Amino acid sequence: MEKRCTDSQVKGVSTGVSKSGPVRLEYVSSKTINKVIQVHDRIFCCMAGSLADAQAVTKAAKSHLSFHSVQMETPPLVIAAASVLKDLCYKSKEELQAGFITAGWDRKKGPQVYIVALGGMLISQPVTIGGSGSTYIYGYVDAKYKPNMSREECLQFATNALALAMGRDNVSGGVAHLVVITEKGVEHVVVPGDKLPKFHDE
Repeated sequence: MEKRCTDSQVKGVSTGVSKSGPVRLEYVSSKTINKVIQVHDRIFCCMAGSLADAQAVTKAAKSHLSFHSVQMETPPLVIAAASVLKDLCYKSKEELQAGFITAGWDRKKGPQVYIVALGGMLISQPVTIGGSGSTYIYGYVDAKYKPNMSREECLQFATNALALAMGRDNVSGGVAHLVVITEKGVEHVVVPGDKLPKFHDE
């Protein structure tokens, strides 16, 4: 779940990780892993799909972006990071089961959000959601999203969306990891499961 605010980017993710066994049975292997990965100083991505695939792609993307930064003698643009993820996903679309939401801040366009869907499609959006829990919160996001939210409104919006998704999706995690990305830097916010808002009897 990501949301672009007036001067910052708020990125949030639940912590559940599911795996498929040899007979394609789904099970939850961890409810506490942080799926918000820093790929450069002010660029992060949320992982969805196969954890092993997503980790391999983000590791390769970090390497590409580090090399790019040295070559260009400047930090990479957010679109460059999203494009690297897109290219890596597209080239291996038959083998990979991973999607990414990429967000960050750069000197050229400020805060930005991109989604790299399974298969490598790249789209820029002001707000986007992904992963197994996202199917439960499209209505919430459509109803509550508004442009130019303050930092506090963005954090509450992302926390509520994650809490709603985690409350309904049995493979979503139990901890919300949020990252606020601005020109000034990056702030990590962790909301433990017992501090998440409750919207229904669980």
